[in-house]
Amino acid sequence: MSGIISEAQQRRVSQPTANRLLVGSAPCSWGTLEHQDKSRQIPFDRMLDELVETGYTGTELGDWGYMPTGPEVLREELAKRNNVAMLGAFVPVALKHPAAHAEGRAAAVKTARLLAAVATTPAPYLVLADDNGTDPLRTRLAGRVPQGAGLSKDEWKIFAGGADEIARAVFEEAGLRTVFHHHCAGYVETPDEIATLLELTNPERLGLVFDTGHYYYGTGGEDCRLAAALDRFAERIWYVHLKDIEPTVARRARAEEWDYFTGVRHGLYCELGKGCVDFPGLLRWLAGRDYKGYVLVEQDVLPGMGTPKESARRNREYLRSIETNFA
Repeated sequence: MSGIISEAQQRRVSQPTANRLLVGSAPCSWGTLEHQDKSRQIPFDRMLDELVETGYTGTELGDWGYMPTGPEVLREELAKRNNVAMLGAFVPVALKHPAAHAEGRAAAVKTARLLAAVATTPAPYLVLADDNGTDPLRTRLAGRVPQGAGLSKDEWKIFAGGADEIARAVFEEAGLRTVFHHHCAGYVETPDEIATLLELTNPERLGLVFDTGHYYYGTGGEDCRLAAALDRFAERIWYVHLKDIEPTVARRARAEEWDYFTGVRHGLYCELGKGCVDFPGLLRWLAGRDYKGYVLVEQDVLPGMGTPKESARRNREYLRSIETNFA
């Protein structure tokens, strides 16, 4: 049954037996971000080499076409680097617009079939999101979304219906589950927007990838109360992205009304442990929930920014320094 994972297989591969923190990192930590200049991207093979060299054992696919899209070639590239686990793939869809749903469904199913064909343990997720950074209003208001700048009741029905339909198709046609990525510069950014989406969607088919940095910035304030947020969404958190926030940059971005990409360009997402996210507390929460999956480091940088390999190494070393909180 090539390219599809059955429900029984899904249950088996989603339960790693090792009682340790499983850590991956994503192409976005090397400057591979959607809607950005592709000419300055670090090639996928170098990115994977550096990922393994700096101590990670899992990754995500990145934009379609960044890594090989042929299952055999992709499987070989992962295998020759200590069998790096493919954890998921980010698929943005402008769910507010009904006309985007069919194309988004097709893209998600195509991506999910590739993920399923190279799946190991744990099973990867299709990571669904809004088409973040393309709506001028929400891109401008990222990190400080006021009341009234969100979706209407009717738009929520369209948005959630599209998400549900994509999650259903991904499961039926590839055997994978879907997690929704709340994300700044999109229509599911604030805590209440996350809650609304979850209330309107099928809890059996659509979970949440909880992203620490996007959550903090999306609150629009200084106190993200991470433990309370985790408790609020606990039953839907299937996967976790680790991202830190530089609070001085966040405050300046709000005060000077920067758009989302200006904030990122100024270093909004700093290296882990150098910002304000309580990662030890997060690991304790995950341990208390008997979390068995991967955590994925995402230090979003724009193409050409920073020193990705060195940052990846320091991020991994930081997680090792606090890993006793996961015991």
